[in-house]
Order: sequence, then structure tokens, then C-alpha cells
Amino acid sequence: MHIHILGICGTFMGGLAALAREAGHKVTGCDAGVYPPMSDQLRQLGIELIEGYGADQIALQPDMYVIGNVVSRKRLPDGTPKFPLMEAILDTGAAYTSGPQWLAEHVLRGRHVLAVAGTHGKTTTTSMLTWVLECAGLQPGFLVGGVPLDFGVSARLGAAKRPTRGPGPVGDEPVFVIEADEYDTAFFDKRSKFVHYRPRTAVLNNLEFDHADIFDDLAAIERQFHHLIRTVPSTGRVVSNGLEESLTRVLGQGCWSEVRNFGSAVSDFSAEGDPSDFAVLHYGKKVGQLTWSLTGVHNQLNALAAIAAADHLGVSAEVACEALSRFQNVKRRMELRGTVNGIDVYDDFAHHPTAIRTTLDGLRRKIGPEARILAVFEPRSNTMKLGTMKSQLPWSLESADLAFCHTAGLDWDAAEALQPMAEHAKVADNIDTLIQQVTAAARPGDTIVCMSNGGFGGIHAKLLEALK
Repeated sequence: MHIHILGICGTFMGGLAALAREAGHKVTGCDAGVYPPMSDQLRQLGIELIEGYGADQIALQPDMYVIGNVVSRKRLPDGTPKFPLMEAILDTGAAYTSGPQWLAEHVLRGRHVLAVAGTHGKTTTTSMLTWVLECAGLQPGFLVGGVPLDFGVSARLGAAKRPTRGPGPVGDEPVFVIEADEYDTAFFDKRSKFVHYRPRTAVLNNLEFDHADIFDDLAAIERQFHHLIRTVPSTGRVVSNGLEESLTRVLGQGCWSEVRNFGSAVSDFSAEGDPSDFAVLHYGKKVGQLTWSLTGVHNQLNALAAIAAADHLGVSAEVACEALSRFQNVKRRMELRGTVNGIDVYDDFAHHPTAIRTTLDGLRRKIGPEARILAVFEPRSNTMKLGTMKSQLPWSLESADLAFCHTAGLDWDAAEALQPMAEHAKVADNIDTLIQQVTAAARPGDTIVCMSNGGFGGIHAKLLEALK
């Protein structure tokens, strides 16, 4: 079929486009300010990209319009629609669906789906699990909200048939790993994306309040996570973080599948040792040893989640540990962008206060107490822009020696929120001023971490140039 994707440059929709193209469909798409890296990846696949959401695209007459959740019925100040193409689709009665629903019906059906959900670590854990299954010879398909360095692409279909039969009644089903987001599906379907995926293996990595633009409170998100659990078959497995009270509440609402937990000392899967070199225990018995380049307790937990999920497919912890020892992580997850005059500059995706804290804690553990950390960040996500979590920022930055905040686009006072840090925090409303502040403070031996879920104005390259 010919599908035309609205909002094609987002990581999810771009990955969907790549899968559809690989499956033999004709794919075109549009977005506002068609942007890399997804635009580059899509053009390499021969997918035509159109700038904007003009109503004239109705002339393409695809078999199906696939609507990204960036699209809405919003009106501009002058009363005209922000997405004229969507209005034309509705007016003409053309066929349309959401990205998650199209994926479920055309890619995921008939596959053993492993879905990785959680507030933090979804992309990293999905990439870890995919790499483990790849090293185990299962040739998994995957869709990740980032680019795993071990694969170089964000999505692929994988083997059409499982290379070796696995345990359970559907052991011949091909394997597909997907990052399972709790954000809503589309303007016409306000369920979380992940309820469409119907996983046989569901990973619940962690759960706390986020997405303040669509959820009123933590209980509302817990309800969506329980909707996910309701879709897991009785022969399936739910892998849950035993350290999270919120997930205990979710499971307490009812679970009809096998549960395997990880993290706590009494979990089915636990760890013993430093996060960069630790024993993996199954029911208290050592089943593997993992020595790797990643840092932080959060990545140790991500690894346990991946190991417990792979175990459901018959992959041993020993095989999983060996694979993870060679895991290269994901682009923009503590990615070293360069070193100038003894100063390391890293790029990281952290934007929620908890993610910022765990990233900096892991770095502190790696470099020791004497070296300085300069944290450069922008509160860019919808939740952070609302200021819902501004009071948590000083707590999240405790491991940093100095903090620099980009304040453009904020309706709240970042300087006031960072007041508890006194002279250790600075704010700037433009990138150039921010760079001047950082370069004036930096000295040889420092580590600079730039944290954002966006492009951050290309600050990484600009910083490396300025530090020369």
C-alpha cells in the first residue's frame, strides 16, 4: 500500500516509516521544518519528504494517512488550521489511522513482541535487549526511540521466522522488540501508545510522574500501565522493577501473567557489585558476571531488566552478560562528543530531574570525587516547560560542581528555582551567553555534560570550538 505519514521526522514515526519501506510499502511523509537525523535516514531509504502540512498533499491519494501525535485540530491566531492537511483528510473522508495502530496491524501481528515501558531508560533498555537477542542468534526486529550504536539504525523488521524455536506455545513466532511509550497515541486516540502493541513480554522499568501536559497525576499514569498489563497473555511475562512502589501498585490492580522482578535484594534477578562490574544473581545464585563501560545504578537496573526479558525467550543470563559486555549504548546517552585541552564534552538525553540526577551520579562514580562536573541543561520537555518539577532541579544537580541552565521559552523563573545552589548555578536565555559562561568556568580536567531531549542549538560542537 501507499502510506503518507504526518509528522514523519519524529523518532517513532520515522522508525515506522523505515519499517513500512522495508516491508515493501510505498512511503511518503511530511513534517514542519524537516529535520535531521531522521530526515537524513529517511532520504537514504528513498522516502519522499514534504515540508509542511499543506492541504494540497491530499492529491497524493495514498491508501492510508498515518497520523503522528504532533498533529492536532489546533487553530492559529488568525483562525486558520495549524494542520490544513488533517482538515482536508477529515473533509474528504480519506482513510487515516494512528502510528501505533498501523504498526500493530501491519508489523507486530504474529510476532513475539517484547515491549519496554517506563519513565526512564526505555531507549537504552530496548537497545540492550535487542542486542542480547541479536547475539543469541534470534535476529530480532526492533523499533527504538534513538539510534543504537550496535545497529546504526532506529528500526528494522528482523527475521520473518524465528531462527531457533523458543519455549512456550508460540516458540516459532519471529521476535520484535519495541520501546513502549506511555504518551498518548493521537489527537483522536488518547490511550497510551503501548496499549496497541499487545506484548508477550512486557518490561516495566520504573514509573514516576511525567508528561504533565497530558496526565493529571501519577495515579493516571499507573492506570495506563495497568491497561498495558491487561493485554499481556497468561503465557506471557511481566518483568517489573522490584524497587518501585508505583509498579507494585500497578501489579496490585491485577495481573494475569507470570511476573519476574529485578532490582531489590530479594528479586528474581538482582545484582551484586559496582554498576560497572557486577555479578548477576537469579534467585540469589550467581548466573553471570557483567563488566562493561556503562556507569550508574540506573544502567545496572536496565541490564537486569534486559536479562530477565531475554530469559523469557530462553536466552541464558551468561549469554546476555557476554553480549552486554560488548554493548555500545545509544547515540546521545552519555556520548563523548570530544575532548579539548583536557576537558571532556558529553551529550546526554536526560531532561526529567530523576534522569538528570542518575546521569550525574553515574558520572561522579566513574570520575571520582575530585574531578569537576559542569552540568549544562535545558528544561525543554513539555513537563519541564510547565515548571511542574522545577523545585526538584537543585536535588537533581547535587553531583555537579557547577550548573548552567538555558532558559529560553520558559514561563517560570529558573534563577529562582536554582537559588538553593547559590553561586554554583547560572542561567542564560540564549546559547551564545550560555557558552560564554561555561567556557569562562571550565578548566583542564573538567567534564561537561550537556543534557536535553532536543538539539540544544548545536551547543556541543560550539562548546568544543569555543574551548579551543
